[in-house]
Amino acid sequence: MSPDDFTWRDGERTITFKRGAIVEASRSLDWQGWKDYELLSTERALAGAPEALVEGAATIHVVPPGPVNEVSAELFRSVSSDDLVALGGGRVIDSAKAIAAVRGGRVAALPTTLSGAEMTQIHKLPNGHEADRLHRPALVFADPHAMTGLPERELRASAMNALAHGADSLYTPLANPVSRLTALEGARLIALGLDSEPKGNGRVNLALGSILCGHALDSALFSLHHVMCQTLVRTLRTPHAETNAAILPRAMEALRERAPDEIAALADALGTKPAEIGSRIDALAGGRRALGGLGADRERIDEAVGAMLERGELGMTPAPPGAEELREIVESAW
Repeated sequence: MSPDDFTWRDGERTITFKRGAIVEASRSLDWQGWKDYELLSTERALAGAPEALVEGAATIHVVPPGPVNEVSAELFRSVSSDDLVALGGGRVIDSAKAIAAVRGGRVAALPTTLSGAEMTQIHKLPNGHEADRLHRPALVFADPHAMTGLPERELRASAMNALAHGADSLYTPLANPVSRLTALEGARLIALGLDSEPKGNGRVNLALGSILCGHALDSALFSLHHVMCQTLVRTLRTPHAETNAAILPRAMEALRERAPDEIAALADALGTKPAEIGSRIDALAGGRRALGGLGADRERIDEAVGAMLERGELGMTPAPPGAEELREIVESAW
């Protein structure tokens, strides 16, 4: 193992962070008793999947585009195993988590983006189903090269999604010393990875930064940024990572006076000053992202703002913004 490789046992979950982790996953799954697992993935991820992982699956389910609550409900009818292996981005992993939460099974997550879904107990449930609790993957095989294989513009958007996990966790009432430390170190690593060559030496920094920010989110949960992005994605049907990239700079600017200490610490981790945090995040994203360029319908902003105000998590924000300010933030990202 290289100095960057590690195994992290975190309660009921084990995270293996290692180049080649996905290649070795089938052997590890077999050793740990995952004999009849079903594989959830996408055509893109399957095209590069290790042969042993695919051949070891009892059934393969291709996860279609769409909201997790809809996608997982569609898949739920065809899944029969309690052991699910999810190879893909956030939609794939969250769909597996959603199904396992209802069935009472377990999930092994093999991320191919920086979504952070492998690190959290946060997801929607399948439409028409209930569960006693949400689900966290039991096994995570985090391969830095697999997690950073997107084209650069898409990779930077995925990195903004990861950065948002750490940033949004800093100022909730559940924030704690461990979540703050991991969030800020994750943010620092993401910035370091993007400031270098994100398709070269920055891969490990980006992947580890994503893991740490995901852990922080799982601990301290979220507020303003995620309430806005989740609602915009659902209402305006904009792409998830790109929506995060468009909103994150504006949301952090709106929090400068609400959470000055936390935003100052985040700015320092990103190598900038609080007054310049928005422009710094834009630069890390590879340039300013705009909701209008994502095919969003501007006529539905009021509908989206109304839905944001109904989210209880908005109350996790210091001095939660009202309808007028929420609309201003959205329009500033247009």
